[in-house]
Amino acid sequence: MWFFPYQRKMPVFWTRRAGPRAKDVNYRNRGLSLMLVAMIVAPVMDVMAKVLSVDITGAQVVMVRFGFQAVILFAVILATIGPSGLVPKRVVLAALRGVLVAAAVASFFTSLKWLPVADAMAIFFVEPLILTVLSAVFLNETVGCRRLVAVAVGLVGALIVIRPSFEIFGAASLLPLATAVLFAIYLTLTSKMTKDHHPLTLQFSAGVSAFVFMALVLIAGTRAGFDVLTYNSPDAMQWWILVGIGLIGVNSHLMIVFAFKWAPASLLAPFHYLEIVVATVLGYVIFDDFPDALKWLGIAIIIGSGLYVIWRESQVKEA
Repeated sequence: MWFFPYQRKMPVFWTRRAGPRAKDVNYRNRGLSLMLVAMIVAPVMDVMAKVLSVDITGAQVVMVRFGFQAVILFAVILATIGPSGLVPKRVVLAALRGVLVAAAVASFFTSLKWLPVADAMAIFFVEPLILTVLSAVFLNETVGCRRLVAVAVGLVGALIVIRPSFEIFGAASLLPLATAVLFAIYLTLTSKMTKDHHPLTLQFSAGVSAFVFMALVLIAGTRAGFDVLTYNSPDAMQWWILVGIGLIGVNSHLMIVFAFKWAPASLLAPFHYLEIVVATVLGYVIFDDFPDALKWLGIAIIIGSGLYVIWRESQVKEA
Protein backbone atom coordinates (compact mmCIF):
# COMPACT_ATOMS: atom_id res chain seq x y z
CA MET A 1 0.00 0.00 0.00
CA TRP A 2 1.44 3.31 -1.06
CA PHE A 3 -0.24 5.55 1.54
CA PHE A 4 -0.15 8.82 -0.31
CA PRO A 5 -3.76 9.40 -1.37
CA TYR A 6 -5.60 12.29 -2.93
CA GLN A 7 -5.49 15.36 -0.71
CA ARG A 8 -8.00 18.18 -0.79
CA LYS A 9 -5.54 20.99 -0.10
CA MET A 10 -2.46 20.55 -2.22
CA PRO A 11 0.80 21.72 -0.64
CA VAL A 12 2.20 25.08 -1.71
CA PHE A 13 5.25 23.30 -3.15
CA TRP A 14 3.03 21.54 -5.67
CA THR A 15 0.41 24.18 -6.41
CA ARG A 16 3.03 26.81 -7.21
CA ARG A 17 4.65 24.71 -9.90
CA ALA A 18 1.97 22.26 -10.96
CA GLY A 19 -0.49 24.86 -12.33
CA PRO A 20 1.19 25.69 -15.66
CA ARG A 21 2.63 22.23 -16.07
CA ALA A 22 -0.68 20.47 -15.43
CA LYS A 23 -2.03 22.23 -18.54
CA ASP A 24 0.75 20.87 -20.65
CA VAL A 25 -0.27 17.59 -22.26
CA ASN A 26 3.19 16.05 -21.99
CA TYR A 27 3.52 16.71 -18.28
CA ARG A 28 -0.04 15.57 -17.66
CA ASN A 29 0.51 12.32 -19.52
CA ARG A 30 3.76 11.81 -17.66
CA GLY A 31 1.93 12.28 -14.36
CA LEU A 32 -0.80 9.85 -15.39
CA SER A 33 1.80 7.27 -16.45
CA LEU A 34 3.63 7.53 -13.13
CA MET A 35 0.38 7.21 -11.19
CA LEU A 36 -0.62 4.17 -13.25
CA VAL A 37 2.72 2.44 -12.64
CA ALA A 38 2.62 3.26 -8.92
CA MET A 39 -0.88 1.80 -8.52
CA ILE A 40 0.18 -1.39 -10.28
CA VAL A 41 3.43 -1.79 -8.35
CA ALA A 42 2.23 -0.82 -4.85
CA PRO A 43 0.00 -3.91 -4.28
CA VAL A 44 3.06 -6.08 -4.94
CA MET A 45 4.41 -4.70 -1.64
CA ASP A 46 1.26 -5.88 0.15
CA VAL A 47 1.57 -9.34 -1.37
CA MET A 48 5.21 -9.52 -0.26
CA ALA A 49 4.18 -8.46 3.26
CA LYS A 50 1.56 -11.23 3.30
CA VAL A 51 4.17 -13.78 2.23
CA LEU A 52 6.41 -12.65 5.09
CA SER A 53 3.55 -12.63 7.62
CA VAL A 54 3.97 -16.34 8.30
CA ASP A 55 7.25 -15.68 10.16
CA ILE A 56 7.85 -11.90 10.16
CA THR A 57 5.53 -9.53 12.01
CA GLY A 58 3.89 -6.55 10.34
CA ALA A 59 5.66 -4.22 12.77
CA GLN A 60 9.01 -5.55 11.57
CA VAL A 61 8.09 -4.96 7.93
CA VAL A 62 6.98 -1.41 8.74
CA MET A 63 10.23 -0.65 10.55
CA VAL A 64 12.27 -1.70 7.50
CA ARG A 65 9.93 0.06 5.05
CA PHE A 66 10.22 3.43 6.82
CA GLY A 67 13.92 2.91 7.48
CA PHE A 68 14.41 2.79 3.72
CA GLN A 69 12.25 5.89 3.34
CA ALA A 70 14.38 7.82 5.83
CA VAL A 71 17.70 6.77 4.28
CA ILE A 72 16.72 7.44 0.66
CA LEU A 73 15.01 10.77 1.37
CA PHE A 74 18.01 11.84 3.46
CA ALA A 75 20.15 11.57 0.33
CA VAL A 76 17.48 13.20 -1.88
CA ILE A 77 17.07 16.18 0.46
CA LEU A 78 20.81 16.77 0.76
CA ALA A 79 21.07 16.74 -3.04
CA THR A 80 18.10 19.08 -3.62
CA ILE A 81 17.14 21.25 -0.65
CA GLY A 82 20.23 21.03 1.51
CA PRO A 83 20.72 20.21 5.22
CA SER A 84 18.07 22.75 6.27
CA GLY A 85 15.42 20.50 4.70
CA LEU A 86 16.12 17.71 7.17
CA VAL A 87 14.64 19.41 10.23
CA PRO A 88 10.91 20.26 10.33
CA LYS A 89 9.72 23.49 11.93
CA ARG A 90 7.25 21.66 14.15
CA VAL A 91 9.23 18.72 15.45
CA VAL A 92 6.57 17.35 17.80
CA LEU A 93 3.82 17.39 15.17
CA ALA A 94 6.18 15.90 12.60
CA ALA A 95 7.01 13.08 15.02
CA LEU A 96 3.31 12.51 15.66
CA ARG A 97 2.74 12.14 11.92
CA GLY A 98 5.38 9.41 11.86
CA VAL A 99 3.77 7.57 14.77
CA LEU A 100 0.34 7.74 13.14
CA VAL A 101 1.48 6.49 9.75
CA ALA A 102 3.62 3.75 11.34
CA ALA A 103 0.66 2.52 13.41
CA ALA A 104 -1.56 2.68 10.33
CA VAL A 105 0.74 0.65 8.09
CA ALA A 106 1.52 -1.81 10.88
CA SER A 107 -2.20 -2.43 11.39
CA PHE A 108 -2.65 -3.07 7.68
CA PHE A 109 0.35 -5.38 7.29
CA THR A 110 -0.65 -7.28 10.44
CA SER A 111 -4.14 -7.83 9.04
CA LEU A 112 -2.60 -9.51 5.98
CA LYS A 113 -1.54 -12.41 8.19
CA TRP A 114 -5.21 -13.46 8.18
CA LEU A 115 -7.14 -11.47 5.58
CA PRO A 116 -7.00 -11.76 1.78
CA VAL A 117 -5.18 -8.78 0.25
CA ALA A 118 -8.26 -7.62 -1.70
CA ASP A 119 -10.47 -7.67 1.42
CA ALA A 120 -7.99 -5.67 3.47
CA MET A 121 -7.49 -3.18 0.63
CA ALA A 122 -11.22 -2.72 0.12
CA ILE A 123 -11.88 -2.07 3.81
CA PHE A 124 -9.01 0.43 3.95
CA PHE A 125 -10.48 2.43 1.08
CA VAL A 126 -13.12 3.92 3.34
CA GLU A 127 -10.26 6.24 4.36
CA PRO A 128 -11.18 9.04 1.89
CA LEU A 129 -14.69 8.95 3.32
CA ILE A 130 -13.43 9.23 6.90
CA LEU A 131 -11.10 12.02 5.79
CA THR A 132 -14.11 13.90 4.43
CA VAL A 133 -15.70 13.90 7.89
CA LEU A 134 -12.46 14.85 9.67
CA SER A 135 -11.87 17.69 7.22
CA ALA A 136 -15.24 19.14 8.10
CA VAL A 137 -14.63 18.81 11.85
CA PHE A 138 -10.98 19.84 12.17
CA LEU A 139 -10.17 21.80 9.00
CA ASN A 140 -13.46 23.72 8.80
CA GLU A 141 -14.08 22.54 5.27
CA THR A 142 -17.66 22.72 4.04
CA VAL A 143 -19.11 19.25 3.47
CA GLY A 144 -22.66 19.10 2.16
CA CYS A 145 -25.37 16.56 2.81
CA ARG A 146 -24.68 14.70 -0.44
CA ARG A 147 -21.12 13.89 0.51
CA LEU A 148 -22.15 12.93 4.04
CA VAL A 149 -24.70 10.52 2.58
CA ALA A 150 -21.98 9.10 0.31
CA VAL A 151 -19.78 8.62 3.39
CA ALA A 152 -22.56 6.73 5.17
CA VAL A 153 -23.19 4.55 2.12
CA GLY A 154 -19.47 3.80 1.79
CA LEU A 155 -19.30 2.70 5.43
CA VAL A 156 -22.21 0.35 4.78
CA GLY A 157 -20.18 -1.12 1.94
CA ALA A 158 -17.26 -1.62 4.32
CA LEU A 159 -19.52 -3.46 6.75
CA ILE A 160 -20.63 -5.77 3.93
CA VAL A 161 -16.98 -6.69 3.33
CA ILE A 162 -16.09 -6.88 7.03
CA ARG A 163 -19.00 -9.00 8.25
CA PRO A 164 -18.10 -12.38 6.67
CA SER A 165 -14.42 -11.75 7.39
CA PHE A 166 -15.23 -10.97 11.03
CA GLU A 167 -17.08 -14.27 11.37
CA ILE A 168 -14.04 -16.13 10.08
CA PHE A 169 -11.06 -14.10 11.32
CA GLY A 170 -12.52 -12.18 14.27
CA ALA A 171 -11.08 -8.83 15.35
CA ALA A 172 -8.28 -9.05 12.74
CA SER A 173 -10.85 -8.01 10.11
CA LEU A 174 -11.15 -4.63 11.87
CA LEU A 175 -7.46 -3.82 11.50
CA PRO A 176 -7.79 -2.31 7.98
CA LEU A 177 -10.58 -0.10 9.35
CA ALA A 178 -8.22 1.01 12.12
CA THR A 179 -5.67 1.73 9.39
CA ALA A 180 -8.19 3.92 7.58
CA VAL A 181 -8.98 5.92 10.74
CA LEU A 182 -5.33 6.39 11.70
CA PHE A 183 -4.34 7.39 8.20
CA ALA A 184 -7.21 9.86 7.88
CA ILE A 185 -6.00 11.52 11.09
CA TYR A 186 -2.46 11.51 9.69
CA LEU A 187 -3.64 13.28 6.51
CA THR A 188 -5.65 15.79 8.50
CA LEU A 189 -2.51 16.69 10.41
CA THR A 190 -0.54 16.76 7.15
CA SER A 191 -2.98 19.31 5.71
CA LYS A 192 -2.17 21.63 8.59
CA MET A 193 1.59 21.31 8.10
CA THR A 194 2.03 21.47 4.32
CA LYS A 195 1.67 25.26 4.24
CA ASP A 196 5.03 25.85 5.93
CA HIS A 197 6.93 22.61 5.24
CA HIS A 198 8.52 21.14 2.14
CA PRO A 199 6.86 17.79 1.27
CA LEU A 200 10.21 15.97 1.28
CA THR A 201 10.96 17.33 4.76
CA LEU A 202 7.62 16.05 6.01
CA GLN A 203 8.15 12.60 4.50
CA PHE A 204 11.74 12.34 5.78
CA SER A 205 10.71 13.26 9.32
CA ALA A 206 7.81 10.80 9.09
CA GLY A 207 10.21 8.07 8.00
CA VAL A 208 12.62 8.74 10.88
CA SER A 209 9.95 8.94 13.59
CA ALA A 210 8.08 5.92 12.19
CA PHE A 211 11.29 3.86 12.18
CA VAL A 212 12.16 4.85 15.75
CA PHE A 213 8.59 4.28 16.97
CA MET A 214 8.34 0.80 15.46
CA ALA A 215 11.80 -0.13 16.78
CA LEU A 216 10.67 0.78 20.31
CA VAL A 217 7.41 -1.11 19.83
CA LEU A 218 9.29 -4.21 18.68
CA ILE A 219 11.66 -4.05 21.66
CA ALA A 220 8.73 -3.77 24.07
CA GLY A 221 6.70 -6.43 22.24
CA THR A 222 9.59 -8.88 22.15
CA ARG A 223 10.27 -8.50 25.86
CA ALA A 224 6.57 -8.89 26.67
CA GLY A 225 6.28 -11.96 24.44
CA PHE A 226 3.49 -10.38 22.37
CA ASP A 227 3.50 -12.48 19.17
CA VAL A 228 2.30 -9.88 16.66
CA LEU A 229 4.88 -7.36 17.93
CA THR A 230 7.86 -9.69 18.34
CA TYR A 231 11.09 -9.35 16.39
CA ASN A 232 12.01 -12.52 14.49
CA SER A 233 15.37 -12.84 12.76
CA PRO A 234 14.79 -13.05 8.97
CA ASP A 235 16.67 -15.56 6.86
CA ALA A 236 18.49 -14.54 3.68
CA MET A 237 15.42 -14.81 1.43
CA GLN A 238 13.24 -12.89 3.89
CA TRP A 239 15.82 -10.10 4.02
CA TRP A 240 15.65 -9.81 0.24
CA ILE A 241 11.87 -9.56 0.41
CA LEU A 242 12.15 -6.90 3.12
CA VAL A 243 14.58 -4.94 0.95
CA GLY A 244 12.13 -5.26 -1.94
CA ILE A 245 9.29 -3.92 0.20
CA GLY A 246 11.42 -0.95 1.25
CA LEU A 247 12.41 -0.11 -2.31
CA ILE A 248 8.88 -0.49 -3.68
CA GLY A 249 7.46 1.61 -0.86
CA VAL A 250 9.84 4.51 -1.40
CA ASN A 251 9.81 4.45 -5.19
CA SER A 252 6.04 4.15 -5.51
CA HIS A 253 5.73 7.06 -3.09
CA LEU A 254 8.14 9.21 -5.12
CA MET A 255 6.29 8.34 -8.33
CA ILE A 256 3.05 9.57 -6.77
CA VAL A 257 4.74 12.77 -5.54
CA PHE A 258 5.82 13.61 -9.09
CA ALA A 259 2.49 12.48 -10.54
CA PHE A 260 0.70 15.02 -8.34
CA LYS A 261 3.28 17.63 -9.32
CA TRP A 262 2.66 17.16 -13.04
CA ALA A 263 -1.07 16.34 -13.25
CA PRO A 264 -4.22 17.64 -11.51
CA ALA A 265 -5.26 15.80 -8.36
CA SER A 266 -8.83 15.47 -9.64
CA LEU A 267 -7.51 13.56 -12.66
CA LEU A 268 -5.28 11.26 -10.62
CA ALA A 269 -7.65 10.50 -7.73
CA PRO A 270 -9.76 7.78 -9.46
CA PHE A 271 -6.58 5.83 -10.23
CA HIS A 272 -6.31 4.96 -6.53
CA TYR A 273 -9.01 2.34 -6.91
CA LEU A 274 -6.90 0.48 -9.45
CA GLU A 275 -5.04 -0.85 -6.41
CA ILE A 276 -8.07 -2.96 -5.46
CA VAL A 277 -8.19 -4.51 -8.93
CA VAL A 278 -4.48 -5.32 -8.97
CA ALA A 279 -4.61 -6.63 -5.38
CA THR A 280 -7.52 -8.90 -6.31
CA VAL A 281 -5.67 -10.33 -9.31
CA LEU A 282 -2.46 -10.90 -7.33
CA GLY A 283 -4.38 -12.42 -4.42
CA TYR A 284 -6.10 -14.86 -6.75
CA VAL A 285 -2.94 -15.83 -8.66
CA ILE A 286 -0.67 -16.22 -5.63
CA PHE A 287 -2.97 -17.16 -2.73
CA ASP A 288 -6.06 -18.41 -4.57
CA ASP A 289 -8.15 -15.79 -2.74
CA PHE A 290 -11.07 -14.27 -4.61
CA PRO A 291 -13.91 -12.17 -3.19
CA ASP A 292 -17.37 -13.72 -3.33
CA ALA A 293 -20.41 -11.94 -4.76
CA LEU A 294 -21.34 -10.27 -1.47
CA LYS A 295 -17.85 -8.88 -0.99
CA TRP A 296 -17.83 -7.61 -4.57
CA LEU A 297 -21.04 -5.76 -3.76
CA GLY A 298 -19.37 -4.14 -0.74
CA ILE A 299 -16.27 -3.27 -2.79
CA ALA A 300 -18.44 -1.71 -5.52
CA ILE A 301 -20.30 0.39 -2.94
CA ILE A 302 -17.03 1.61 -1.39
CA ILE A 303 -15.52 2.52 -4.76
CA GLY A 304 -18.74 4.15 -5.97
CA SER A 305 -19.02 6.24 -2.81
CA GLY A 306 -15.39 7.31 -3.00
CA LEU A 307 -15.63 8.30 -6.65
CA TYR A 308 -18.80 10.26 -5.94
CA VAL A 309 -17.11 12.17 -3.12
CA ILE A 310 -14.19 13.02 -5.43
CA TRP A 311 -16.54 14.10 -8.24
CA ARG A 312 -18.76 16.12 -5.94
CA GLU A 313 -15.77 17.90 -4.43
CA SER A 314 -14.52 18.87 -7.89
CA GLN A 315 -17.97 20.24 -8.73
CA VAL A 316 -18.05 22.32 -5.55
CA LYS A 317 -14.58 23.74 -6.28
CA GLU A 318 -15.60 24.68 -9.82
CA ALA A 319 -18.73 26.41 -8.48
